[in-house]
Amino acid sequence: MKILATTSVATLARLFAALAFVSAGSIAAHAASAQTDADAASIRHGQYLAVASDCIACHTAKDHGKPFAGGYRFDTPMGTIVSSNITPSKTAGIGNYSEADFARAVREGKRPDGTNLYPAMPYTEYALMTDDDVKSLYAYFMQGVTPVDEAPAKKTALKFPFGLPGVMSVWNLLYLDHDRFQPDANVSMLVNRGHYLVDGLAHCTTCHTGRNAMMALDKSAYLGGAVVGGWYAPNITSDKVSGIGGWSDAQLAAYLRTGHVRGLAQAGGGMAEAIENSLRKLDDHDIDAIVAYLRTVAPIRKPGQTTPSYAVDPKHDVAWTDFEQPIPGNDSSERFATTESNGAALYSAACAACHGVHGHGTEDSTFPPLTHNSAVGALEPNNVVMAIAQGVHRKGADGEVSMPAFSAEDERITDSLSDDQIAAVTNYVTEQFGHGNAQLTGADVKVIREGGKPPFLIRNATTLAIGGIVLALLVVVLGALAVRRRRSAQA
Repeated sequence: MKILATTSVATLARLFAALAFVSAGSIAAHAASAQTDADAASIRHGQYLAVASDCIACHTAKDHGKPFAGGYRFDTPMGTIVSSNITPSKTAGIGNYSEADFARAVREGKRPDGTNLYPAMPYTEYALMTDDDVKSLYAYFMQGVTPVDEAPAKKTALKFPFGLPGVMSVWNLLYLDHDRFQPDANVSMLVNRGHYLVDGLAHCTTCHTGRNAMMALDKSAYLGGAVVGGWYAPNITSDKVSGIGGWSDAQLAAYLRTGHVRGLAQAGGGMAEAIENSLRKLDDHDIDAIVAYLRTVAPIRKPGQTTPSYAVDPKHDVAWTDFEQPIPGNDSSERFATTESNGAALYSAACAACHGVHGHGTEDSTFPPLTHNSAVGALEPNNVVMAIAQGVHRKGADGEVSMPAFSAEDERITDSLSDDQIAAVTNYVTEQFGHGNAQLTGADVKVIREGGKPPFLIRNATTLAIGGIVLALLVVVLGALAVRRRRSAQA
């Protein structure tokens, strides 16, 4: 009996040990599975954050560049900035970045080696990003992006003195806010989410807020509109005349998803890119949040504006017999002869087939109307000029839109228009369907296409820097002479 009892106890001990081992293994397996699920969820969330932040637009070269491999050119008044490879490549990208390195680059504009990024990368806005979102974004870029072991062929080339060491450190000291986003207890969670998106992830302020003399955001003009790369990013404050205060919530949401609302506006340029790569892919809650927050933004009224740009009525119907003349056919090399400078005739040849003789477009908005169009009715003619010069290319939630470019540099059609001709068409279109105050020349068009005139300090930075260096050297020389005279007098 003792032997049986002993055997039973030993057997039971082994059985319990086996059960304990199995249980421990199950727990470990479940823990590993939970960890894997958490990692996958973090990567998915990071991918969504990358979309909301529109990272792919600026870190992918035009004309079929590889995603996130860099090479996108920013032509600025300070020179050319070329975006970097942000794939997890260990030789050409950010594959060697720690999470802390990544966070500093995203929110402080500083590489692991201590060199500074330039604010073409909106780290001043991403500074609002929460630690959790940075963590998820890092997980996505390290584990969810295909590495590309090739650096952009072209490099950033800034004019003197903007490329000097220490310049961006001084600028950051003056203009980089290190505070993270803090929800406002006095508004709803929806408005707080919209605020986080508008000022942080989606960095709407980068384009829609004017800049001061040092190219930093002018907080007094918050979301009040600004010129970016020639295009005019409009006022999106709650003002009912100059801003979007007269739009309904549904219209705003539709515009963010599709890039157009008939009788109001059509997106082009950078906004078209933002809609194609980012905004149309956001979930409904985030679109509603952006709309809710924009409703709370303090209104800014443009001096002299009394009618919303989309509400300007055409002056009168076109009387084609007043100017009509034989126009070469579409297959003729003389169609846009450079000697032609009559805006109405050029409109007839280049624009009327799509936008209509009277500028009414088509009912389905395949070709948008030029009447009740915010670009045509705006006080700034920039977007009409840029749409003619560069065309409009956009993918929205409801399909794709493409208008050909007509400038020689951006030509996507058989023939092109000179700057003088673009000015003539713009003058005609705005006179016929808008305010009629453009009165542009070819020289004006050239300035618009080059991004407009930069601030005085930026335009004259080289002269001022050289003058400062000469003055500093003069002070040093005079100081040395003064010391020598003092020593001579003491001797």
